[in-house]
Amino acid sequence: MATVRPAVVIADHLGDADRDVSRFVRALHEAGDGRTGVVVLTSDGHRSSVEAAIRAGARAYLHRSHGVDSLLRALRRVAAGETVVTAPRAPQDQDPAGAQARRLVSLLTDRELECLSLLVDGVSTGEMERRLGIATLTVRSHVQSMLSKLGVHSRLEAASLAVRHDLLGARALPSRAG
Repeated sequence: MATVRPAVVIADHLGDADRDVSRFVRALHEAGDGRTGVVVLTSDGHRSSVEAAIRAGARAYLHRSHGVDSLLRALRRVAAGETVVTAPRAPQDQDPAGAQARRLVSLLTDRELECLSLLVDGVSTGEMERRLGIATLTVRSHVQSMLSKLGVHSRLEAASLAVRHDLLGARALPSRAG
């Protein structure tokens, strides 16, 4: 009888008896013959836990405060071979400018979010065209729409706003894929 192994496992190490994230990730990874991608979805936002999980082979470390849409975006990025990490969000009442920025970014389409992410990475219009597989005019249209929705006047302002308020949530670390 053939054994089916999942491509990705989403789990929280805080439910584990000893709560050792690196041991937890290695055990899940090994249970999948080393081919199963481990995504840690947790309320643990400690930097040491994040670093230990990634060193142990987790493909993503996601904080629960980002919600389902962020999880789905992160899973798409993991499927594309990226390693994804999100940090806990600041409580909304403690960061009114951040709350406003998050409200504005929620108005963006998926393609506009992709463009914003590429702007944060410093990618040119030509490179966006190549990566997204769309025409230069279409890239410019998405970028202009995104700038308008965010209420900023330049690509630099948009990137700065996104970084300052962690608007992209599931930002990828450099890919570990060869």
